Amino acid sequence: MNQKFIPLSVPNLKGRELEYVTHAIETEWVSTGGGYIDKFEERIAEYLNVEQAVACQSGTAGLHLALRLSGVGYGDEVIVPTLTFIAAVNPVRYCGADPVFMDCDDTLNLDLDKLTDFFERECEIKNNKLINLSTGKVIKAIVVVHIFGNLINMVQVIKLAKKYGLKVIEDATEALGSFYTEGEYKNSYAGTIGDFGVFSFNGNKIITTGGGGMLVGTDRELVTKGRYLSTQAKDDGLFYIHDEVGYNYRMTNVQAAIGLAQLEQLEKFISIKEKNYFHYKEKIKNIDGIEVIEFNRGTRPNYWFYSFVIDSKRFGLGRDEIMLYLQEKGVQTRPIWGLIHKQKPYINNQSYQIQKANHYLHSIINLPCSTNLSEEDISTVTDILASLHARSDQNV
Repeated sequence: MNQKFIPLSVPNLKGRELEYVTHAIETEWVSTGGGYIDKFEERIAEYLNVEQAVACQSGTAGLHLALRLSGVGYGDEVIVPTLTFIAAVNPVRYCGADPVFMDCDDTLNLDLDKLTDFFERECEIKNNKLINLSTGKVIKAIVVVHIFGNLINMVQVIKLAKKYGLKVIEDATEALGSFYTEGEYKNSYAGTIGDFGVFSFNGNKIITTGGGGMLVGTDRELVTKGRYLSTQAKDDGLFYIHDEVGYNYRMTNVQAAIGLAQLEQLEKFISIKEKNYFHYKEKIKNIDGIEVIEFNRGTRPNYWFYSFVIDSKRFGLGRDEIMLYLQEKGVQTRPIWGLIHKQKPYINNQSYQIQKANHYLHSIINLPCSTNLSEEDISTVTDILASLHARSDQNV
């Protein structure tokens, strides 16, 4: 009997998606105009408690707009994490700027203590600008990524940004629904604290539009300009007058129809993710050599992805061997991303004391986490891990 295939992360489309999409098609509003785009933007803004939101074709498009609106341009530098998906960094290059790579901490988020050290030791303020002493370039912004929905310490981020005159772009593409439950930013959602926040609705995100993103920000005029830039910078739509270079970054009405139905289910999805996270924790607690990274205290995370750390000496096998075995058993898994400062397009860019990211690169495994996942599925995955660990012990 073949083992049931358990995918890593697939969408859950059991709400009103078909109803809304059918309506969009029947009314023939399928492109970058239509009522569902406005409704989706309005509902996201209401959910996040922000004034307005701009629907984009992707999270990457949203990040590009955020960087441009932050004044990042040719010859500038932007602080970025090396441990993240490369889409968080590529838009820096779209602007003609260069990334400066930072290490992660044990939450997998950007190491803010090392960033503080970098600013103090490797930079100086001259004419109210932060200058990187190694390159002589101006550092304009910080891109922080809430990795897998686990919130970074935004209090520390904002203090650093204010001290050094930097814009803060929150890559909340993995963190829709995560918010702080205590402290200065209590009840504030990921993406709403920095100058700009960006969300993604890719197929594997907690809610999806198939492909799509959303831009929010603290400056109403700049967010409005983001919408203007995302629609080819039309100054006169009738006579096609364009005073700036814009982009074809607007979300389609069909995508927004899906997104609106998905947003209606977001809190239910988070509840399922949370339940499954703790079920995993309970099931692996007696398997030596595998632990789940905790979500930060003082937060309500969205529990999007679960990061398991493999200690190959204690488990008896390395991460890659475990992944291969699970694949043979019909369980889809994923390693962490390849570190960006080691990727060919960025190999000559500056990186600062990258240590922990190198460790986690080889020891993190992501296990199935879809909202369609059942407790039986989780038990199947963890039983396979337990039996594999037992076999490896016997072979020692």
